Amino acid sequence: MLIRPQKSASPTSFRLTEKFILLLVFSAFITLCFGAIFFLPDSSKLLSGVFFHSSAVETNTRTGPDGGDSGITAPPGPPGTNPWTPRPETDGPKSESSSKLILLFNSFRLSPPLPPCQMMKHAWDSYRRFAWGSNELRPVSKQGHSSNLFGSIKGATIVDALDTLYIMEMFEEFDVATEWVEKNLDFNVNAEVSVFEVNIRFVGGLLSAYYLSGKEVFRRKAVELGEKLLPAFKTPTGIPWALLNLKSGIGRNWPWASGGSSILAEYGTLHLEFMHLSKLSGNPEFAQKVMNIRKVLNRLDKPQGLYPNYLNPNSGQWGQHHVSVGGLGDSFYEYLLKAWLMSDKTDEEGKKMYYDALQAIETNLMRKSSNGLTYIAEWKGGLLEHKMGHLTCFAGGMIALGADGAPSDKTGHQMEQAAEIARTCHESYARTALKLGPEAFRFDGGVEAIATRQNEKYFILRPEVIETYMYMWRFTHDPKYREWGWEAVQALEQHCKVEGGYSGIRDVYASTPNHDDVQQSFYLAETLKYLYLLFSDDDHLPFDHWVFNTEAHPLPVIRKDKTDRPNEVE
Repeated sequence: MLIRPQKSASPTSFRLTEKFILLLVFSAFITLCFGAIFFLPDSSKLLSGVFFHSSAVETNTRTGPDGGDSGITAPPGPPGTNPWTPRPETDGPKSESSSKLILLFNSFRLSPPLPPCQMMKHAWDSYRRFAWGSNELRPVSKQGHSSNLFGSIKGATIVDALDTLYIMEMFEEFDVATEWVEKNLDFNVNAEVSVFEVNIRFVGGLLSAYYLSGKEVFRRKAVELGEKLLPAFKTPTGIPWALLNLKSGIGRNWPWASGGSSILAEYGTLHLEFMHLSKLSGNPEFAQKVMNIRKVLNRLDKPQGLYPNYLNPNSGQWGQHHVSVGGLGDSFYEYLLKAWLMSDKTDEEGKKMYYDALQAIETNLMRKSSNGLTYIAEWKGGLLEHKMGHLTCFAGGMIALGADGAPSDKTGHQMEQAAEIARTCHESYARTALKLGPEAFRFDGGVEAIATRQNEKYFILRPEVIETYMYMWRFTHDPKYREWGWEAVQALEQHCKVEGGYSGIRDVYASTPNHDDVQQSFYLAETLKYLYLLFSDDDHLPFDHWVFNTEAHPLPVIRKDKTDRPNEVE
């Protein structure tokens, strides 16, 4: 081997060494900058602007068949138009290259919105492959599933998923769903349906899809269905029946509901959708029907300021005195608050009813366990049952959403309550074998936040806990809420995901999952949407423009114009 003789150092060689050192320093600086983009807390936002800005603009100025832009932050315009302005950039999934970068983030546990989108795609593709046109999917047996809640109306998953597809920018899937709605969604059926379920899923889903996309078919179908639900209000008091035959217009109540009573959460969860139906149709009857419900309620004495779950639509009197912020009661309270917010904070009656009810709930139902977990018990004839349902876990998000409107001396207190409820509901997940929460959990007999009865140990892909995480993240930016959401993502992927979609689980305390073989439509409408928003920026469907119905369908705030004409949707 030839060995070159060493050369003595010269001014020229020294200058070259200096240049080399400077080059190393410059390279280190560039590496540090790019490292910061990847590892700073707002890395996903930075990258969406630095790397994907042009593709985001192109995606969000998409023109659909009806013409117009399709961004999702500007408030909507008048019916029949597509009033949306393009959003300059978003946080959602973009191209294959962006997906690879986001997957890289996931290895560092930064978790931007991609995982919920991947989950949505698997859930949707599975439904489309195995159960297209059916109401829901059986993901294990890979076939369609239907509940008697919808009668013979079809396509609950399609309508429930429309806005989630749009928000996640899954536009090809959205267009396929839109075509199905245009050609196949039929309400001319001789069948009995749940007024509540059809309203929150079908009417709410169609309204939201209209406001997001501007497509007239959704407005037309929503109003058509709303008109078919109006006969449910033909009772002596105007309190609607729970069940209605859409062809005959004959209604009735569930026979088990306290002597044929109407249920608080059912007749109390029509307000948001029916106010929008009046605005979009020009028919004031929708708004009049739901405002009459308030008149009936305001005439009644409330035991301890509480609203019992049962009300007889013939006599206008309460049924048995059972009070719950979970099943049978939950979304009534939610809609009082959201009616005020959706009215651009002009509905003072709704506001007063909400804060009065919340005070009664705090006084009579909120309790703290021996180890410091705050929970909301149920009230039966003056006695407390120390049980809290998974459905009740929405209350953490509701209380946080309403805290800003509370008297100034109570805002901080209500935010503390919301955070404590969120922690309790997280504990109900953390204390199971599968890290998914049971249908109900108890605080008696020496146990806390644990289901003790076999018929309360199941999990059906419910959204309420994740809903509260999303609201708490938006209002506090405490990273633990995203960490808890990520825990839920991992548990859903590990235990609920099957080849044919996502399935509920019969016992969350068992070491291995026993699937119930149902992919609920609300999994696509609520659970995955709230997960997506939990990991999105706050300006993605901002709360000052949008109010979510109880099925997570975003509806715009109804603004009042300066000339004091009737409210217009902004």
